[in-house]
This record gives sequence, structure tokens and C-alpha cells, in this order.
Amino acid sequence: MIEDVPYCTGHLFFVYNSDGGDYLYNLYGILTNKLFLWTLLLINIVGTIYGYIWYGSQLQQTEWYFIPFVPDSPTASLFFVIVLVGFLFKKHWGLFQALAIITLFKYGIWAVIMNILTLKVSGDLPWEGYMLMASHLGMAVQGLLYAPFYRIKWWQLVVAAVWTLHNEIIDYVFMQYPVYSQLNLYIQEIGYFTFWLSLLSIFIAWYVGVRAQRLKWELPSEF
Repeated sequence: MIEDVPYCTGHLFFVYNSDGGDYLYNLYGILTNKLFLWTLLLINIVGTIYGYIWYGSQLQQTEWYFIPFVPDSPTASLFFVIVLVGFLFKKHWGLFQALAIITLFKYGIWAVIMNILTLKVSGDLPWEGYMLMASHLGMAVQGLLYAPFYRIKWWQLVVAAVWTLHNEIIDYVFMQYPVYSQLNLYIQEIGYFTFWLSLLSIFIAWYVGVRAQRLKWELPSEF
């Protein structure tokens, strides 16, 4: 069931075609398709595992008490894995939804920009860099696409915001940020940019996931 779908102008999910119709219902059908959900879940599980492997060498040199805060992107996708599992069981785990949308957008956009900067600074970017750009852009987008289904309470948004900003301190005060060797000379600027990206991510989570007038969709009664 779709609530308040018609004429939701100004929302990210409302697109007109040349005939004056809209694709909003089609998007709802895709996002709630059981095969699509299971496929997306599998992709995120594989991506999460790969992400933790990618951080392997850095984690080996990390003090144990920093380890939960170092692998940023795979932890973000892990949050989304939990959200998708909840959807498949008709459950709304609002805290994980808040953590997922904030961190997916933040680290998704962050990784894209860092790889673009690496290309600009070094003049070269290996194929893995382009793969990371594509996958992280997908991370940011998927978190937003499912926002109408989220049921995030204010306290859950606050907890997720504190987690995100605390991660900022761990990364750029205790210097546990993801290693991009070509960008080490710009770490202060990167830290400043990341702080504002965190605030933007929190605002977006409120706008599409908490705000009273936001677009809301219900999960189907059965998949």
C-alpha cells in the first residue's frame, strides 16, 4: 500500500513521463519485489565482506578499541543488510535504518570524492578505484531509495548522529581515517570536509526519514 503518493512534488521519488503519468508506483513495485530485495541483500552481504577484507591490513595495525570505528563503508553496508533483513520479515528496526541512511550517504559520497581527488593529485586511478566509486555511489543511492519505508524515531536519529560524529573524532583526532596515501598531505582539509558531509548526511536522514511531511510507503502485506 502506498500512502500519499499522488502529486508529491518536491520529493526525490516523483518523476513525470512525457504522457503526464508517473513512475512512482513502478518504483514502489521494484523496491518491494521479493527477488529484488533478496538480490540486493546478497549484493550488500558480498560487498560488506569484501569491505572488511579491504580494511584487513589497516585493522592489523589498529588498536583493538578502535576496530569498530575503522571499517567505515562495510559497517555502513552491514547496517543496511540488517535493514533489508528486517524488511523481509516485515520489521522496522528504526535505529539501524537511521544508522544505515546516514552512513551509506556519508561514506558513499566520501569515497567517490576521495577517489576523484586521488585521480586529480596522482594523475592515475587503478581500476579498483573506479569500482569503488561505482559501488559507493550505489551505497548512497540505495539508502535514499528505501527512505519512504523507514520508521525512524527522533531518539534513533540522535543516536545515529552521535555515532557518526563520534566516528569523525576517531578518524581525524585519533587518526584512524581510511588510508589514501596520495591524499595524506590534505588530511586536515579532508577532515573538515568530512565533518560538513556528516552534518549534511544527518540532515538528509531527517528530511527523508523523520520529517512529518515526508513521503511514506508501507511494506506490502506479503512478498
